[in-house]
Amino acid sequence: MEFDNQRFATALLRDMSDAVVYADSKGVIGFWNAGACRIFGFTEAEALGQSLDIIIPANLRDRHWEGFRTTMRTGQSRYGAGDLLSVPAIRKDGSRISVEFTIVPFRTADGAMEGIAAVVRDVTARFDELRALRRKEQEASRGAGPRGTEPPA
Repeated sequence: MEFDNQRFATALLRDMSDAVVYADSKGVIGFWNAGACRIFGFTEAEALGQSLDIIIPANLRDRHWEGFRTTMRTGQSRYGAGDLLSVPAIRKDGSRISVEFTIVPFRTADGAMEGIAAVVRDVTARFDELRALRRKEQEASRGAGPRGTEPPA
């Protein structure tokens, strides 16, 4: 049996546990897979045709849109191929999560930007664990005296 690349790619994008989100040059969502449903809580029907604002915390939107518009206009991103971006995001229920993602630019035949896809992973649990470890380290260092001595009794 011959391998069917198209069927493979379709199933991979549709069913993978990481989110795959595509937005056109105006930031309107045009692709939303099962992973995006799981991570962000919006169904495909709820997300398609909506602005990326549905997953961007309000306090970060201005900065996001400034960078997004610059990338769409110039075709250049501050983030190179394979750079992993770490940012907060929001879910349908309003809860904040931590995500990491890579981007894939989409261009027209003449090279103009027509949109961007992102492959997104929820890293909230890992982020929370690291924050708790840092807090414990800070507390421990505050309680320790000079090197080689015990903290005061």
